[in-house]
Amino acid sequence: MKKVFRITLVLVFIALFVATFAYLYSKSKKKPIVYEIKNPEITNIVKKTVATGSVVPRKEVAIKPQVSGIIEALYVEAGQKVRKGDLIAKVRIIPDMVTLNNAESRLKRAQINLEDAKMVYERQKKVYEQGVIPEAEFQQYRRDYNNALEELEAAENNLQLIREGVSKKAGTATNTLIRSTIDGMVLDVPVEVGNSVIEANNFNEGTTIASVADMGEMIFKGKVDETEVGKLKPGMPLVLRIGAIENETFDAFLEYIAPKGKEENGAIQFEIKAAVKLKDKTFIRANYSANADIVLERADSVLAVEESLLKFEKDSAYVEVETSAPQVFEKRFIKTGLSDGIKIQVLEGLSKEDKIKGPEKKNTPENQDKKG
Repeated sequence: MKKVFRITLVLVFIALFVATFAYLYSKSKKKPIVYEIKNPEITNIVKKTVATGSVVPRKEVAIKPQVSGIIEALYVEAGQKVRKGDLIAKVRIIPDMVTLNNAESRLKRAQINLEDAKMVYERQKKVYEQGVIPEAEFQQYRRDYNNALEELEAAENNLQLIREGVSKKAGTATNTLIRSTIDGMVLDVPVEVGNSVIEANNFNEGTTIASVADMGEMIFKGKVDETEVGKLKPGMPLVLRIGAIENETFDAFLEYIAPKGKEENGAIQFEIKAAVKLKDKTFIRANYSANADIVLERADSVLAVEESLLKFEKDSAYVEVETSAPQVFEKRFIKTGLSDGIKIQVLEGLSKEDKIKGPEKKNTPENQDKKG
């Protein structure tokens, strides 16, 4: 009985040894790696660049006064539509004291000269009517009287202009009434009633009373990097995405490319302008920030693969194509074309039926055993 027990115990130990060895051998044996299979596809490839900028009115005018003074009244506010010639504001002139004093003095001298010329004229007129002096001599006295009248009127107008900015001869025309110079919408009124304003002249651009723009014609103003500007040309289509207007795009066409770039943050940027095609039901406000997709190159209905599948040897690109045996791949060199950064066009070397080696599968039992 004891002999049978010992034989059984020995057999159990041998079985455990064999099982342990078999288990360790199976664990040490390298498991096959399974790769995903990718197929070429027929698709459209679009290479584009993105320009950042804003949408602004094509025509925006700053309304400035022609006289210096104080804002006496404002007739518009931001957002209001105006027509050419509509009143924007009224300016009350604050005359210079020296100029005002000279004008008043000139008026007094003109009044004195007129009184003297009138007395002489009336006296000589009686003498002329009696036939004592000839007409040629009387004509000189009449001319002096008329000149005195004209000088008085000129002095009065000059004083009125200095005080009020308008004369009797000018009628309703006056520099104190500021009017819109274009049809459009008032974008901004940066002054208030009581603010002092400066006239526009050769030495000063003047105080802006209001900004008026035609909101029916908008353009996109943006910047592109010097590495992309050489590929642009007027007339190219753009697709605008405005940050404030979600889920909507706008068509635009490139009109202008700056001939000179400017350095910004260590890079040379070139300004571009594009005409925006507006939509009837969507109102675009001035200075909305926007991004413009500019199509540089395009290839429609071409054979393409994912660019991540490509491998390189020297200056040549290749992919690994599955042979007739599953998960067995061979190297195949290909000729590539246009790329959008994700997919790349295949010109030669592949067909739509080829199976290309992709990344390693992560959820197969073999690969999970390998990780374990």
